[in-house]
Amino acid sequence: MGHYLDSVPFSGIIRIRDMMYSVKDPFRLDQGDVSFDAPDTVKAAMRRAIDDNRSHYLQTTGVPRLLELLTEKLRTRNGIPVQDPNEVMVTTGGIHALFIACQALLEPGDEVIIPDPTWPPCAGNVRAARAIAVPCPLHEHLAWRYDLDELASKITAKTRAIYVNSPHNPTGGVLRRADVEAIAALARRRGVWVLSDESYEDVIFDEAEHVSPASLPGMYERTISLYTFSKTYAMTGLRLGYLAAQDSQLRERMKKVLFYTASNVTSVVQFGGIGALEGSQVSVGAYRDELKARRDLFYGGIKDAASGQLTGEPPRGAFYAFLRIDPRWLPPGGTEPGQSLSWTMAEYLISQGRIGCVPGVDFGANGEGYIRFCFARDRRELSGALESMRALFRSRSMLNASC
Repeated sequence: MGHYLDSVPFSGIIRIRDMMYSVKDPFRLDQGDVSFDAPDTVKAAMRRAIDDNRSHYLQTTGVPRLLELLTEKLRTRNGIPVQDPNEVMVTTGGIHALFIACQALLEPGDEVIIPDPTWPPCAGNVRAARAIAVPCPLHEHLAWRYDLDELASKITAKTRAIYVNSPHNPTGGVLRRADVEAIAALARRRGVWVLSDESYEDVIFDEAEHVSPASLPGMYERTISLYTFSKTYAMTGLRLGYLAAQDSQLRERMKKVLFYTASNVTSVVQFGGIGALEGSQVSVGAYRDELKARRDLFYGGIKDAASGQLTGEPPRGAFYAFLRIDPRWLPPGGTEPGQSLSWTMAEYLISQGRIGCVPGVDFGANGEGYIRFCFARDRRELSGALESMRALFRSRSMLNASC
């Protein structure tokens, strides 16, 4: 048996999902899924693929046309100097891309510096490669960015890579160009790799700028860039991602992991990806504009709805509200012994308000005391969650006042 897998944790999101299925008429602000449908260009391309009997084995790294389109996208939109489609490979979603990268890059005992809080599969994939995840705090007072001196202090002789996720899940923080340049300089100086998770590259607000680390001088050779169609094109369930790397030996390793885990990514879905890239990109901007409107709706209502029990500034990227819980808050009946504040709040909102959410501690020790909501749901669902929250906290405030 692979005993090392016993130390790889499941995300607490699994537990939350189980809880949500026991709730009648829930507000599903727990899962990071948009309510939009995939663009018609994607659906039409997939229908054509089915009609054309595109149901057979394909090249391991991806359909040639899709790889060509991705190469062009990486060059023009991300500024990464990809020379050849062979430097790109298609994966079964972004999480598969990260798994492949970790398995190919890391040796047992290697260290990877990860943000704290972080997306749980980040630490899980590092551990699944028998490496060590070393958390480095992101700070709310820095708009959920690193203290760069603190980041540099985490590097040791065992450090193999720095994992960068900007825009960031769960906080919505976006690294500034100067941050990315400083991390790149640090990586070059200390001889470490960068794992750049750019899943939310197209979900940015308020003049924020997305900068791909591999686009900076001398960085493509030491960066593995990870992407997904899930967020940009609302294709979460179709599971289509990709990665890019210059190093040929590393690519050979990744190709082996890709082959032994998927052989090739689902044929019809890859043709859907071709449709997404060849078709109009109007939906990308439309989705972003609507997400901003939903962000503003949610944050516009949270102050009144939560009665000051949940606070925070609107994020500049991604589609999550990562809100601070008033440490003085207590649920009716008090807390369970040993249970964290963030889990207590999450269970209270789910059981009493039908409001899906994820406890901050599930994203790392530095996330304790916070809670995450996804505001990518439709406006009616967001408004319903806010109204339920308002009733919940108002009744609690009235109860406290009467006591």
